[in-house]
Amino acid sequence: QVQFVESGGGLVQPGGSLRLSCAASGFTFSMYRMSWYRQPPGKERELVATMATRSDSTNYADSVKGRFTISRDNAKNTVYLQMNSLKPEDTAVYYCNRHGINAYWGQGTQVTVSS
Repeated sequence: QVQFVESGGGLVQPGGSLRLSCAASGFTFSMYRMSWYRQPPGKERELVATMATRSDSTNYADSVKGRFTISRDNAKNTVYLQMNSLKPEDTAVYYCNRHGINAYWGQGTQVTVSS
């Protein structure tokens, strides 16, 4: 079955960096656009970043543009999110998924930005 396992979250000070990983299984990874989403406390889940199937196109939410970088390794069925210059408003549970498919969500990984 389709499965996503996110990792790499944690507690970081403002201005710090984290690299999230998401291992995917149960489908042909290389055929899907992949996205990172996040759900801040008490808010709806939102789209953060998307990468095309062959890493030739990316899109970012305005709030993270210039600070976050999405990448993927189709050989490892893994998508990454490098997060730099983190801000308290980046605090959220981060999830990956196939872009536009609202199903089979993983547990996510908690990112907390606080001094």
